[in-house]
Amino acid sequence: MARKDLLKGLIEDPQKQTPDSPLETKSASPAPSKSPRYSKGAIGAVSQSIAELKARALVELVADQIDPGGLQDRLDDDPEAHAKLVASIKEYGQQVPVMVRQDPNHEGRYQIVYGRRRVAALRELRLPVKAMVRDLNDRDLILAQGQENSARKDLSFIEKVHFARQMRDAGYDRKVICDALSVDKTVISRMFSVADGLPPKVIAAIGAAPSIGRNRWTELVAKIAETKTQEQTLLDAITKTGAKSSDARFEAVMASLAAPKAKPPATTPLKTHDGAKIGSAKRGKAGLTLTFSKADGFDDWLAANISQIHRDWKTRGE
Repeated sequence: MARKDLLKGLIEDPQKQTPDSPLETKSASPAPSKSPRYSKGAIGAVSQSIAELKARALVELVADQIDPGGLQDRLDDDPEAHAKLVASIKEYGQQVPVMVRQDPNHEGRYQIVYGRRRVAALRELRLPVKAMVRDLNDRDLILAQGQENSARKDLSFIEKVHFARQMRDAGYDRKVICDALSVDKTVISRMFSVADGLPPKVIAAIGAAPSIGRNRWTELVAKIAETKTQEQTLLDAITKTGAKSSDARFEAVMASLAAPKAKPPATTPLKTHDGAKIGSAKRGKAGLTLTFSKADGFDDWLAANISQIHRDWKTRGE
C-alpha cells in the first residue's frame, strides 16, 4: 500500500460530505469497539497511530440524533443562561466540542456524556453538533461525566452532591465515586451526609442554589434533624415563598426552620363575684404570677390562707 493512500483518510477535508458523514440521511457509524489488526513493523505502527488519531477526531452529528445519557448533573433549567449560550454560538459558532457515545440499544443514535447545554443550544439553532465519539460502557460514561463535572466551576455544591448520590444509588462503590469527582473519601462522606439528610424532592424543589456552599447545606441538614421537620413541611415552605431564585428558595427553607420567637406570657384578668376586675394572672416561664390592683384586703387574706386553700384543693376528690 502506498504511503499516500495510508495517509489519505487523515488529510481529507473534514467538511467534505462523504457517504459516512452523519449529515447525510444515513446515520454515521461509530468507530468499531473491537481493536483492528495491524501489520507488524513500521507500517503497522503508522496504521495504529492513524487509527488512534481518527478515534480522537471530531465528527459532526445532527442534534436530533443525540439523547441524554449518564446521570443528571444539573438541577435547574436556566432560561437566561440558555439564551446567552444560543446567542454566543449563533455569533461565534461552537467552540468547544461535546462528548457522546453510540447508544448501545439504538443504532444510529448517540448519548451525551457531557455537553447537554451545548447540544440543546445547537438543536434550537438547527446546527450540527461537533462531537467526540467515545466507545464507553456505562461505568466509563459516568466516570467521564463526573470528571468533567468536577473540573467545572459553574456546578454548585448541591449539584455535585446530587450526582454523587445518583452514582451510589446506581451501585458504584465509594472509590469509583471519588475518582469520578476527583475528591477524597472524607469529602465524599460529607457530601453523603448532606445527601442523606435531605429528601431528593426537597433538593429538586430548591434547585442548584449556586451561592450556597457546603457549610450552609450542612447547617440546613442539622436544623432539619434537630426540628424533625417532615418532607412535606419543607416543600410547603418552598411553595409558599414563590421565589424564582434557587438561592432564595434555600433561604426560605432555612427561615422556616428558625426557632420561633418566644410568645409573651398569657395574661388573664382576675374578677370579683360581681365582675369587677381586681387584678391579673400572668403565666410565664417561671410560673404563674398573681397581681392585685384593688387593695380591699383580699390579697392579704389569700396570702394568709393559701395553705388551707391548697389542702382543700388536694383533698377535693377524697
